Parts: sequence; structure tokens; C-alpha cells
Amino acid sequence: MNKLLMALTVGVFALGSIAASADDKTPAAPVDQAKLKADRDAAKEATAKMTPEEKAAAKKAKRAARQKEETQIEKVGQPNAPAKEETRKKSVDATKGDPKALPTKEDKQKALKEQEKKSSGQ
Repeated sequence: MNKLLMALTVGVFALGSIAASADDKTPAAPVDQAKLKADRDAAKEATAKMTPEEKAAAKKAKRAARQKEETQIEKVGQPNAPAKEETRKKSVDATKGDPKALPTKEDKQKALKEQEKKSSGQ
């Protein structure tokens, strides 16, 4: 009975702390909806007035900016890529001397017998 009461008490405190932390939300900053709508309408008008060549150039510039941003993210995400590559090469070189896996049961038995002969001969 005491174990059940203790488990129930712990559960209540755990759920209570989660509920309390969920209520600690700060209100969002007030946003001027009229200004945002005016900016969006101005951008739409500017896009509508563009020639096809200007649209293509803008699209190309946007694509280049996105590619540059992705490249920067990759660089930040993998700061030690050359060091990791060097470590991987060392690991591969170290395991080159390891024996290969034997594909059939007969090969495994032969290798086992050879190993037994070597160990008993020493």
C-alpha cells in the first residue's frame, strides 16, 4: 500500500511540474498587421511590374543566396570534416590486415583445423 501511495505521489508531482512549466509562456511581441499587409502588397506590385528577364534574374539571385546559405550551414555542421576523413583512412588502413570472412562452412572448418594445428604445435 505504501509503495502505491508513494508512486502516486511521485506521479502527481511530476505531472504538476510539467503543467507549471507549460504555463510560463511569455506573450508574443505585438505586430502591426497593417504594416505587414502593406509590405506584402508592395512586394506583390513590384513583382507584377517586373519583366520576364528581371524575374529570371531575381530567381537566379535567390537561388544563389539559398545555395550559399546551405553551404555555410554544411560548413558549420561539419567543422572537422578533414580530420574525420583522416581518422577514417587510418581505421581502414588498420583493418586491411584483418582476415576475411569465410563464406562457406567447409572453409570455416578448414580454417579452424589449421588454427588448432598451429596452436597445438607451439
